[in-house]
Amino acid sequence: MSTDRPLDAIGSIKVKFGVLVGLSVVAAALVAEIGDRAAVPAWLTVPVTVAAALGVTQWLARGMTSPLREMTVAAARMATGDHSLRVTATSADEVGRLARAFNTMAADLATADQQRRELLATVSHELRTPLAAQQALLENLVDGVVRPDDEALQDALAQSERLGELVGDLLDLSRFEGGAATLALAPVDVAVLVEAAVAEARLGAREVRFTARVSPPDLVVAADGARLAQVVANLLDNAARHSPAGGEVVVSAGTEDPADGVGPEGAGRWYLEVTDEGPGIPAERAQQVFTRFWTEDEGGGGTGLGLAIARWVCELHGGSIEALPPRAGGRGARVRAVLPRGPAAAGSVSPSPSMSPSPPTYPPDAAAPPSPVPPIEEPAMSTASVPTPARPAGAAAASSAVHPPSFAESLFGGLWPERGPATAPFALFGALGAGTVAAVVLPYRAIGLGAVLVLLLGGALVLRLSGRRTRPWTIVSVVLCLGLGSLLVLRAAEWLAVLAMLVVAVLVATALTDARRLTSMLAGLAAWPLSAVRGLPLLGRTISATSGHKLLWPVLRTAAISLVALVVFGGLFASGDAVFGSWVSHLVPDLAWNSLILRTFVFVLVAGVVLAGCYLALNPPRVQALGLPAARPVARAWEWLVPVGIVIAVFVAFGLAQASAMWGGHAYLRRTTGLSYADYVHQGFGQLTLATVLTLATIALAVRKAPQRTGRDRLLLRLALGILCLLTLGVVVSALFRMAVYQQAFGYTVLRVLVDAFELWLGLLVVLVMAAGVRWSGAWLPRAALVSGAGLLLAVGLANPEAWVAQQNIARYHATGKIDTFYLASLGADAVPAIVDGLPEDLAACALPHAHAAEDDLLAWNLGRARAEASAATAGGTGPASDAGDRTGCP
Repeated sequence: MSTDRPLDAIGSIKVKFGVLVGLSVVAAALVAEIGDRAAVPAWLTVPVTVAAALGVTQWLARGMTSPLREMTVAAARMATGDHSLRVTATSADEVGRLARAFNTMAADLATADQQRRELLATVSHELRTPLAAQQALLENLVDGVVRPDDEALQDALAQSERLGELVGDLLDLSRFEGGAATLALAPVDVAVLVEAAVAEARLGAREVRFTARVSPPDLVVAADGARLAQVVANLLDNAARHSPAGGEVVVSAGTEDPADGVGPEGAGRWYLEVTDEGPGIPAERAQQVFTRFWTEDEGGGGTGLGLAIARWVCELHGGSIEALPPRAGGRGARVRAVLPRGPAAAGSVSPSPSMSPSPPTYPPDAAAPPSPVPPIEEPAMSTASVPTPARPAGAAAASSAVHPPSFAESLFGGLWPERGPATAPFALFGALGAGTVAAVVLPYRAIGLGAVLVLLLGGALVLRLSGRRTRPWTIVSVVLCLGLGSLLVLRAAEWLAVLAMLVVAVLVATALTDARRLTSMLAGLAAWPLSAVRGLPLLGRTISATSGHKLLWPVLRTAAISLVALVVFGGLFASGDAVFGSWVSHLVPDLAWNSLILRTFVFVLVAGVVLAGCYLALNPPRVQALGLPAARPVARAWEWLVPVGIVIAVFVAFGLAQASAMWGGHAYLRRTTGLSYADYVHQGFGQLTLATVLTLATIALAVRKAPQRTGRDRLLLRLALGILCLLTLGVVVSALFRMAVYQQAFGYTVLRVLVDAFELWLGLLVVLVMAAGVRWSGAWLPRAALVSGAGLLLAVGLANPEAWVAQQNIARYHATGKIDTFYLASLGADAVPAIVDGLPEDLAACALPHAHAAEDDLLAWNLGRARAEASAATAGGTGPASDAGDRTGCP
């Protein structure tokens, strides 16, 4: 089985798909099981499992559908007149058989097209000479230069006869090819036939001698006399034209061994042979001379149809004709036809396959070679007289191999064309290097300097490959990414690291794709994981190009084999001998399979993410082409103004309700709703946040549907949406106020702080929308929203939210005596200094977070954890609990 096309030997496409699906599922299940046994986290196992399944699918599916794509390209080229392309056909299934049939058809079409052009060229050339001669003669007769005597009329008759012969040959040709040729079988006296043909040939006024020999003289055969006479005449004419002056042409006929024939009476076969004393026929052209329109431009020209017609007549009779080498001591051409003395039947006879050029056949396991189409060489004819089919520019130099678009190119098409380099070894080895560093640095370490190092390595590689790295938006994105990345080493909160990395991914994708609208930003973000599929052709070309390196791959292959040998045998001996195992434990601290599996998963994930980012940088998609359909504004202003007016009215009513609650106080709320003020403000916060989001969507929809043709239309739109934005800001203020009151009553949490930040960001978006309305330009709005969101998250991270929440709860404790130590214990290491400094020792022991990682090495160093350890040491050993412990008596 070929490693390039591993499923080629399977003879059914359905079985191939079954094998493909089955092995992909097995690979995915195997990888998932290995990850589960090694306790690899699910968020790491799932993408690696998907990558493994896709890798197996890509390897097994190579070549399965490429012939179909090649046929699409070749058929399009055929429509322009280029029949030189051939399809790769190596598989044994239905697609492979279809590809081989397509190659056969292409070869037939190429041959037919070439024959058509040759026919036009030859007929045009042959008709030109007699027509030119007749035209010159007629002009001379009209001008009185030549008198209309017998000699002049004889010349005109000769040219007319030449035209008649050519037309007759063409009619015979069309009959043979159309299957309309018939045989009128009757007894034929061969001697009489030959003598009549020789007598007619002598009238051609050629300076050659004709000799006829028939043995036995009374030889009689069952044949079509007219057709046989045509064969003899064509052979004699060809021999006479190629014989020197005074030369001899010998025509002989006789019987062959009866055992060689299968006539109806067992009468055997007979032969007809013509020899001359001309230059002869080279052995390499012995078959070519019987093809249509073949001439050598010597000895008087000719149409090139005589020998072809002779061959077809012989085959119609069930015989054959061939060019033989001269006899010993002889010279010249020797053509011999062998025919049955009694053909099978008279009547309509279909031409045999040999009458037309046989289509090439190809072995089932090989691709069809191209059928070369030789150019027409006609030096004696003007190119204007040879009509040729229209062909694309450069078709003559077109390769016979089809290079169809890959599956990825067909899938993404014009939205994501291949515009990048042909190979990308720097990206490949850079991604492998980043994955290797991540596999060594990240496992079994908390988030810290090592994570930042991996982030910087991958980001620097992707930025180096991007053609947009010097643009202002890219520079702004890089600054924000560096700030958000610094949170990984400044703060110990894992949720903050996850949010920061998600925003970093959005910033990187937007910078690499130069996305500006919301839809293009979402498409750019989706393009990053999709690059794993779109970049497969580039990855394959890069691996193929680098695999030819004389030193690189042998070194890598040797290193990989050596590493496997070291791990296998070292592990066996280390587990089988205590002394050897102690040596190994000093050299290699961790040879556990779980560790190797986890590091492998990390390597695959990080290398894949970086490699996909590199492809996105090298060949970004045209995400700007994606967008919402063109807006179709309503015809009348009230069609959009009435719904927006209703929303405004609802907002006004909500504002009045808020004012009544504020002015009426707690008694009014209790009397009206039965709720306390704390319960009242907590009840509506989520709804107000959702209302803010829906308001932004309403504004976007109104902008699309409202007519903006006149100044009055635009003024009306500005006023309505401006009022709605102002009322929305009131809702934002109400939501923030409600959350502040609720937190004062029930305490602060990180989630509530984040919700506050999100609501504040929504309010900022409303302000940006108002600015876009004033400027009447919103193209900058999506990027401004992204920058503001990233900046707000960076500000939240730098403000140390967990420490701030702890400080607010401690301040509330000092003011009210109320504290939730269970919640404080759920915070991370960032809150430890605030807890140690702000609470008494007994409460601090209850409120300190649960166990975290032991001492961090340099690669796992993190400022938040370092400050937590320092605070615990300063407090006299009070530090994070080693476990949940007994919290009896803790408030």
